[in-house]
Parts: sequence; C-alpha cells; structure tokens
Amino acid sequence: MLQSSIEAEMRMMYKELADTKAIQVFADNIRELLLASPLGQKAILALDPGFRSGCKVVALNRQGKLLEETVIYPHEPQRRVVESENVVLAFCAKHNIEAIAIGNGTAGRETEAFIRKIDVLPKDIPVIMVNESGASVYSASDVAREEFPDYDLTVRGAVSIGRRLADPLAELVKIDPKSIGVGQYQHDVDQSLLKNKLDEVVGSCVNAVGVELNSASKQLLTYVSGLGPALAQNIVQYRNENGPFRSRKELLKVPRMGEKVFEQSAGFLRIRDGANPLDKSSVHPESYHVVEKMATDVGCGIDELMTSKELRKQIKLVNYVTETIGLPTLQDIMKELEKPGRDPRKSFEVFSFAEGIEKPEHLHVGMKLQGIVTNVTNFGAFVDVGVHQDGLVHLSHLSDTFVDDPNKVVKVQQVVNVTVMEVDLKRNRIALSMKSDPEQPTQRGTSAPKKKK
Repeated sequence: MLQSSIEAEMRMMYKELADTKAIQVFADNIRELLLASPLGQKAILALDPGFRSGCKVVALNRQGKLLEETVIYPHEPQRRVVESENVVLAFCAKHNIEAIAIGNGTAGRETEAFIRKIDVLPKDIPVIMVNESGASVYSASDVAREEFPDYDLTVRGAVSIGRRLADPLAELVKIDPKSIGVGQYQHDVDQSLLKNKLDEVVGSCVNAVGVELNSASKQLLTYVSGLGPALAQNIVQYRNENGPFRSRKELLKVPRMGEKVFEQSAGFLRIRDGANPLDKSSVHPESYHVVEKMATDVGCGIDELMTSKELRKQIKLVNYVTETIGLPTLQDIMKELEKPGRDPRKSFEVFSFAEGIEKPEHLHVGMKLQGIVTNVTNFGAFVDVGVHQDGLVHLSHLSDTFVDDPNKVVKVQQVVNVTVMEVDLKRNRIALSMKSDPEQPTQRGTSAPKKKK
C-alpha cells in the first residue's frame, strides 16, 4: 500500500517537473518568434504557394490593408508562366510594391524560383520566404472571418503571410500560440499552466515593443497592460466612429476607460503623428510636465529637445528629481527622448536559401548551407534549409564544445551555418551539424561558446 502511494506521488512529481521544463522551452521559443525582426511598414505582395490550386496573390498597402487579390498558376499542371509573370509585374507597378513575401509551405521554393526568374522585376524589391506555420489556423478562425468576411481561406492565409513579414508580433498574437509549432510535447503538458505561461509571454512581448494605437488590432490591444478584450473592442469601436486618436489623453473618452486603467496602459500605447510629440514615445503622460520643464529651461520646444543632442546635454537631471520622480526614471526619459518610440527588436536582414536546393533529394552528405532555426528543444534544434523538411541538429552537434542547454547556443529565427550529415529519404529525415568539423568528437568538460553581441 505504502509502495503504491510513493510511486504515485513520485510519478506526479516528475510529471510536474517535466511539464514545467517543456512549458519553459515552448515559452522561450514563442518569445523569440514574437520578437522576430519586422520588415516595417512596406507595400507588400504576398503569395500563398500551391501547385494544382495555384498561388494566391494579394497586394497589401503599408498599413497591411488588402488592396487586391488574384490567383496565378506558374507550376504544373497548368503552368501558365508568362501569364503569371505579367500578373506579378502588374501588381508590383499598380500598388508600388516594396517587398515580396512567399509562404514556405508546399510549392514555396518553386514559387520563389519562379519570382526570381522574372527578369524585368525591379532588383530593389526583396523576395523573402516567410514561415507560414499557423497561417491556416488563422485563416479558418473567427478573427479572420471578422476581418475578411467576404474572402475565402486562401486569401486570408496570403494576407497573414504578408502581414507576418511586416510585423510578426502584430500578426502572431491573432493565432493560438499552441498552433505555431515551436513547442515540445505541448499537447501532453498541463494545458492550464501552458495557457497562463504563454499569455504571460505574449503580454510581456507586446508591452516591451509597444503598440501603435491607431492601427493595432483588437487582438493586439488585448495584451496591453491594463486592457482586456472588452476595452480593446471599445478602443477599436471608438477609433472607427471618431477617426484616429490625436492624443493619448483622448483615450479617456473611450467607454469604461478609467483613470487607473489609463495610467496602467498609456505608456505602452503610441501615436505616431499625435498632437504632442511625446505621444510617439514610451514617456508616460504623467511625466510630460517634466519634459516640458526641461524644454523651457533650455529655451526650446519639445520637438527640438528630442532631435538635438546638444540641447539634451545641457540638462542636469538632478534638478528635476522630486518625491515622485527619481533619477532612474529621469534617465529612462532621457534615453527615450534620444530615440523616441524605439523598437527593441533587431533590424530586419534579408535572408535567402541556397539556389537550386529545393528538395531533400538535392542534399548530399557534406554539403554546407545556411538555414533558419525553426524550433529549439531539449534534444537539439530544427533548422529550415529550404527543402520543405526541417533538419535536426542534435544536441551533440550544436557546437564544438559540450552543450547542456540548446537555448544557450541557438534561438528560434536565428540564421545558422550547417553541414548535412545524413539524408534519409524513405523516412523523410535530415541530420545536420553546426560543428566546424562534424567528424570530430565534442570536447567535453567545457561550456558552450558565448554568442557574440
């Protein structure tokens, strides 16, 4: 009797430990994915690739609004190459396209090759492969039906791909994190703990980046500190009825927006072209009077103070310390004045897979390639090298030195150099290595090399 009780208790204890570890791995991956580099506000041509059903093409303006959509058939069995090329060129010219986004699913690499072969396509338009995991979940969701009630799933999926390139965070918050595919045993763990952890991660990412008040979706606003689904809906409704917000203070006119909620959320909301230049920064409205006094003391306007380094140097912060505003807060304000509304995410860098390597059959042992990390687990990392099947870099091949935690070496969305170790076409498995010499044994007893900043 005692033995069975101890066994049950030990089983529960180790299950909780395993759940906690798996949830943390998932949360770390989601954080990296949400904070992936955004391309920014660009006019985008997005393609959701396909063979028999064709490639859905949508044109989006700089705010992500759908302008036009159609279908092209550049692949077998229809293979209308010239007609498809003309459609792409016409869309690019008509909508002043600045970037082309292509989903990395079925026919993704083939569609990329087709686009790159269009000789007269302007060379300054980058062609970028986008991870479309979860796009199909979004396209069939209530959120997508609410946004695009008059369009089918394929159009919604293509729009999601384009918007994901422009701003991954703003688009991915519309999808259940469990559907994005960057976890480890996420369906076997305690679902309540998983949901709470993921909500916490998404909320912290949204608040760290900040939200553009006049363009944010209801789903994105929901995660802002102090707001929730009801207030987010009220903000969007007020915006639709009264036009763009002209100042943060105008938020107080939104139904159910009280002083406490305003105080909690205002610092995370941005207005790019607001009446007060500080509205585009993370400086909280309750600190505006401090900045105004600084500007008055050096004899300039707030705009000049934000653009002139020399004027900011004249300010002695100790003169503005009060009982409610300490020196650390003033230092944060000065950093924000230097780069108002700065985005903590890294600058976007265009990445391209190796040309001609589009299927597992194109790989051979010893081949060296660049790829993008798509998932990190306790036993290694999965890397997309552009062949429709991610390869596994086992824990023992992540570095020349011993690695006890893959997250110390790689992160989701990181570009890495890999060597092909094995290609098993029957089981559709690819083994990769990040070691400088995959044949050499790993040096044990040393920690993994630190990543250069």
